Amino acid sequence: MRALLIAAALFAAAPAFAQAPAAATSAVLADAARAPTGRTIIDGASWTCDGASCTASGGANQPATRACRRVAARFGAVSAFSYKGVALSAEQIAACNA
Repeated sequence: MRALLIAAALFAAAPAFAQAPAAATSAVLADAARAPTGRTIIDGASWTCDGASCTASGGANQPATRACRRVAARFGAVSAFSYKGVALSAEQIAACNA
């Protein structure tokens, strides 16, 4: 009976231990033909693309502008970029692609 009570308490507490989902990291490539066909690792982030839309999980802790430059260097120019929930402005995108 005691084991059943402990199991019930752990089951009820499980949502409290769940972590919040990581903020999204994504890029929209200006040229979908440059998108990789498989998984690509850039600074520890695992990138996958579906057409021009690319998403990533994980990655090194760095400024969003640096992450954008690293992705643009591998995949080509981007038209939109968001790194761990930080979306870049049009000016930052232009600098990323320069």
